[in-house]
Amino acid sequence: MTNNPDNQAMTMAGLNLIQQALSIYDSDLRLVVSNERFRSMFALPDWTVTPGAEFAATIRYLAERGEYGAIDDIDAFVKERVDLARAFEAHYIERQMSNGRWISVEGSPLPNGGWVAVYTDITGSKRQEELLRTRSESLSDQLLNRAEELAKTNRELEATVTALEEAKRQLTAMEARTRLTTEMMPAHIAHVSSNKVYTYSNRRVSSVMPGSLADPVGHHASEVLGAQPYSVISPHLERGFAGASSVFEFNHEPSSRRIRVALTPDSSTGGVYILSMDITEETQTRSALQQNRRRQLAAQMVSGLAHDFSNLLTIVLGSQSRLQRLGLPPKADALINATLTAARRGGDLLNRIADMTGLRDLHPLPTRLQTFLTEFETLASTTLPEGVTLSLESRFLPSNLILMLDSGSLQDSLLNLVLNARDACNGDGEISLLVDVVQDTWIEFTVIDTGPGFSEHALSHVFDPFFTTKGDNGSGLGLAMVYDVAKLSGGRVQARNGTTGAEVSLRLPLRLAPSPVAPGLVLLVEDNALIRTDVREMLISQGHTVIEATSTEEALLLAQDLPDIALVLSDISLEGEATGIDLIERLGQTRPTSFLMTSLPETDPLFQRAVQLAPVIRKPFNSETLQIYLGLDTVS
Repeated sequence: MTNNPDNQAMTMAGLNLIQQALSIYDSDLRLVVSNERFRSMFALPDWTVTPGAEFAATIRYLAERGEYGAIDDIDAFVKERVDLARAFEAHYIERQMSNGRWISVEGSPLPNGGWVAVYTDITGSKRQEELLRTRSESLSDQLLNRAEELAKTNRELEATVTALEEAKRQLTAMEARTRLTTEMMPAHIAHVSSNKVYTYSNRRVSSVMPGSLADPVGHHASEVLGAQPYSVISPHLERGFAGASSVFEFNHEPSSRRIRVALTPDSSTGGVYILSMDITEETQTRSALQQNRRRQLAAQMVSGLAHDFSNLLTIVLGSQSRLQRLGLPPKADALINATLTAARRGGDLLNRIADMTGLRDLHPLPTRLQTFLTEFETLASTTLPEGVTLSLESRFLPSNLILMLDSGSLQDSLLNLVLNARDACNGDGEISLLVDVVQDTWIEFTVIDTGPGFSEHALSHVFDPFFTTKGDNGSGLGLAMVYDVAKLSGGRVQARNGTTGAEVSLRLPLRLAPSPVAPGLVLLVEDNALIRTDVREMLISQGHTVIEATSTEEALLLAQDLPDIALVLSDISLEGEATGIDLIERLGQTRPTSFLMTSLPETDPLFQRAVQLAPVIRKPFNSETLQIYLGLDTVS
C-alpha cells in the first residue's frame, strides 16, 4: 500500500464500503490491513484491528469469548490455529457463529507469505434454503440436498476462480519478467518444436542474423533462417531432437557474420532450445591473435637459420669479390658476377623473410577513405606500363567516410595485388579496384585483372610463402604478406577466377573512426606525472581545458561533479586495482567520447578488452598523432 496519507484514506474508505469483511496478515502473522466490516462482524475490540496486531492474540480473544464453542485447552487450540496459518493454503468453508449467523470464509495465500481472507454473511442464503426445505414438502429430499450441494459448490467455485485468477496474474507477471530478460540479452533465444517450427523467440533473430524472419513464431526453421544458415543448423537440430546438446560456429553468408549456436534438448516436448550470438568481433580478434602467434613461432624457427645463412652469404660475397681481383679469364668473370647476383638476391630474400616473420604491429588511425583511395590510385598508376590501365570504383560509399585503418599496411597490400595483376596482364590489359562495404561489418577491396586467371594448382597455393608462378622474377612473398596483414587485422583474403581474369578480395573489419572532438573540457587520467604533464600540454595546445586524475576512483568523482566533460583520455594502467577499462565501463553508455592509452602489446588480454570499448592510442605518441585521433582535421 502506498505511503501517501491521502491515498491511504481513500483506500480504507473504499474497503469500508464493501459488504464483506476483509483482513490481510503478513508472513509474521501480524495484521496488515482490515476494514470496518471485519471489526463489526466479529465485534472485535480496537486493539485487534490495529495494524501489527498478532493473529494469535486475536484467535485467543475469540476463543475465550466462546466464538468457537466450548474449548477444553485454549492454549492448544490457539497453537493449532497458528500452525495452520503458517502453512496457509487456499480454502473455502462455511460455519455458524456464536450469535447464530452464518458466514463463508474464503482465504488465499500471498506470493511473499501471509494471506488475505474475505468473510461473507450468508445468513440470508441459509434461511432461504431452510425455508425452501420446510415449505416445499412436495420436493424430494434428494432434490433439496442437490440444491444445497449446488449452492455450496457454486460458492466454492467462486473461491477457486478467484484463486485461479490470482495464479494467472502471477504467471503473467512472471512471463513478462522472463520475456523482458530475454529481450535485454544480446543473443537470439528461441524454442523449436520437433517438427522444426518456432514456438517461442525473442526479437533478436534478425539483429543477430540479418535477413532472417523478424517474427519467427509459428514458422518453419527453413523459412525463418534462409537456405544457407538452415543447411548448417538443420543437422545439429536433428541431433538435438535425439537428445544431444551441441555448440558450434558457422559463417552466416547472407551477412558475412560469424555466429555461435548452442542447442539444448527439451526432454518435456521433444523440441530444442536455441541460443545464438554474433561473435564476428570476437572471431576477428581471435584470428589476429592466432596470426600473431604463428608469426612469432615462424620468427623463432627462422631467425637461427637466417643468421647462419646470412653468414654463409657474407662468406660467398667476400670470396667472389677476392676472385674478381685475381685477374681470372673472362669466362670466370661471368660466373663470378652470376654468383654475386645470386648471393645478393639471397640477402634480399632474407630481408623479405624477416619482414614477413618479424614482429609487425598494426597501428590503425582515423583515415578518410576517399583521400586514401585517390592517393593510392596516383601511386599505383606510376607502376603500370602504357598498355595497362587502372580504374577505381567505390560502391555506395559516402565521400566523408572515415575508418580506423593502418593506411601503410593497407597501401602495401593493395600495391602488391596491383603489381601481381600488372604482371598477369603481360603488358596489355585492365586492372580494376572495387571498394565496397559488406553488411555494415566489412570493408572489402577487390583487385580484378584481364589476365589468364589462376590455374587450379595456383589457386590452392596462392598464399603459401615462396610460391610463385614468375620463376626467378618472383619471391613468392607478396601475397603471403597480404594474407598476413589480413589475418593480423582480423579479416581475410580470397583468390578466385572471375569472368575476365583473376580476382583477389581483401576484406577488413569495418571500424568507424570516432567523431571529431571539439575543444572542450578533457578529463586526463594518468598515474605517471611526467607523461601526464606532456599529454596535458598537447591537449592545451589543441585548445582543450584539462582536469587531471591518477586513479579510476578519483576520475569517477570528477566525472560525477563535472557534467560538462567532453572527452575522457585515460591510461589503461592506473593507481589502485581498477584500470582505465573499469573507468570506461563504469561511466556507462552515456559517457562522453573516450579514448584509452597504453604501451601494452596487442596480444595482452587488457589490450584486447580495451579495443572492444574505445579507440586505443599506442604509447609513445606525439601531438600530431593525438591530433589525428581527436581532431581528425589532419586525417589522411
